[in-house]
Amino acid sequence: MSSTLEDVQSRPDDRGIPLRHAGICELKYPVVVWDREKKTQHTVGTFKLTVDLPRHYKGTHMSRFVTALENHRGECSLETLPELVDELRERLDAERAHARVDFPYFIRKAAPVSGAVSDLAIRCWFVGDAAEKDAEFTLGVEVPVMTTCPCSKTISDRGAHCQRTHVRICIRFRELVWIEELVEFAEASASSPLYTLLKRNDEKHVTEQSYDNPVFVEDLVRNVAVLLRDDERITWFYIEAESQESIHNHNAIAAVGSEDL
Repeated sequence: MSSTLEDVQSRPDDRGIPLRHAGICELKYPVVVWDREKKTQHTVGTFKLTVDLPRHYKGTHMSRFVTALENHRGECSLETLPELVDELRERLDAERAHARVDFPYFIRKAAPVSGAVSDLAIRCWFVGDAAEKDAEFTLGVEVPVMTTCPCSKTISDRGAHCQRTHVRICIRFRELVWIEELVEFAEASASSPLYTLLKRNDEKHVTEQSYDNPVFVEDLVRNVAVLLRDDERITWFYIEAESQESIHNHNAIAAVGSEDL
């Protein structure tokens, strides 16, 4: 009896259908990402790792994805993610490999009046793609902000409706852009930033700041687009804002990309 186990995934397939993605997803793994203030931050990433599968292969080798990820354990950045997808492409004998990791990133923020400090959670993601050319890296963030409706403020005798809005920004760049910088771009473009911990005097400040700076979702994405367009480090971007409307039973959305300008 042979001690060699058959490599079933490498059996030939005669259906003639190549696959765009084959691999693993929803894999949670510890990661270390760059932090502007503390240099590094420990968090948990949720990974999707795939390769294209040629028409003549029955399947791909799932364990090799985890092996490649384990080889790059300890840091997840614009330097290491392209290396990971390059290794996936070579290890799995694929023309193209793809990696995406989503993770929570925490920023320490002081309340605007009391100075009370708390952590604000930001949803972030890195995407890496590799073919025969150099691997491509994309940074994404989703920033919660506050928006006040300009129309509501103009037509109402008292008050204006406000809501939480999520700004999603994806960029590619030639020089490092920090996650914190994208958060600052989004917050500067909204009616007001959000905070995890607020005292009464902070609530008054945030409410009044938002009322003094009303923006539609259309204004919000355009404001961010101006900041990204004028930043010479950034080579490509996509911005989307989704407002969780407080007086409508639907959300409002707007988007713009660098190719639209």
